[in-house]
Amino acid sequence: MAKARLRNSNKLRWFFLSCIIILSAAAVATLVAVLLFAFDVTDSTTAVIILCIAVAVAAVAALLSMIMSRVVLAPVARLSAASRQIAGGDFDLNLTYEGAIEEYRDTYQSFNTMARELSTIETLRSDFIANVSHEFKTPLTTIEGYAMLLQDQELTAEERADCAQRILDSAGRLSGLVTNMLMLSKLEQQTTAVEKAPFWLDEQIRQVMVGLEPVWGPKELQLELDLPPVKFNGNESLLYHVWSNLLSNAVKFSPKGAPLTVTLKEQGDRVTFSVTDRGPGMSEDVQRHIFDKFYQGDPSRKQEGSGLGLPLAKRVAQLCGGSITVQSKPGAGSTFTVTLPA
Repeated sequence: MAKARLRNSNKLRWFFLSCIIILSAAAVATLVAVLLFAFDVTDSTTAVIILCIAVAVAAVAALLSMIMSRVVLAPVARLSAASRQIAGGDFDLNLTYEGAIEEYRDTYQSFNTMARELSTIETLRSDFIANVSHEFKTPLTTIEGYAMLLQDQELTAEERADCAQRILDSAGRLSGLVTNMLMLSKLEQQTTAVEKAPFWLDEQIRQVMVGLEPVWGPKELQLELDLPPVKFNGNESLLYHVWSNLLSNAVKFSPKGAPLTVTLKEQGDRVTFSVTDRGPGMSEDVQRHIFDKFYQGDPSRKQEGSGLGLPLAKRVAQLCGGSITVQSKPGAGSTFTVTLPA
């Protein structure tokens, strides 16, 4: 492939040079004809001078054509070859231009930026396909396995109930995965949150905590709630996913009997929500990736989620004009903070 590109580039260069040479020869012939016509050439010395002038003009034209070929055509040929490389799916390139033509330099920089962006998109696409395939395969394999096990006529009623429950759990996880994927895909196409309306933010957070009681109740967590009345104008249904994801994660990672702090504050033109757990915490590397799709910092808890909750929460906060930040250290728990415009 590289040899073919080189041959194509050389063909283009030689074609350009041939055109210049032909045009130069035509110009020289025209010059000679004009000189011969203008002067009465009866002297051989005059004829020699005219021929020398013609040869000098031809040499200058050839030299100029070579210079123009290197200055003008060579960068275009490199750009053409690089474009074919991009079209072939190879984004690992970086064009450099050492000349003085600013337009070429800007074009090369834009081309390099495009190549990097295409490489990033291709990597994300590959990772997305791999992650989606894996996330779908796990619950489907579980469903298939326990469905086959249910065909065993010697199973007891208790074993059959256990198989059925595991199938339901896997189906629920699969359904939740599809729902989150569709919602996240839809939100990524939006630029602002729609259907805003005033509602009590503190009451919504309490409702989420009540819904999570079957999870934090058996763990005997010590809830520390500071939720003063805050009326907020926003999309109630979307923000519910933010509190649900953050609070469920905090409950999931909290050890039994540990405190769980939830606060809500309205300060000037900002509303701040924070949840602090006393769980295992996260390293700086994990914190850099927790908002990436399908990323899970704790592989041992992979069966408990799909890695889409935090990306979904972050996108909702962005659509509402806010942000989500995290502070954490290994062994010292984590604090997630949501800031929204009041």
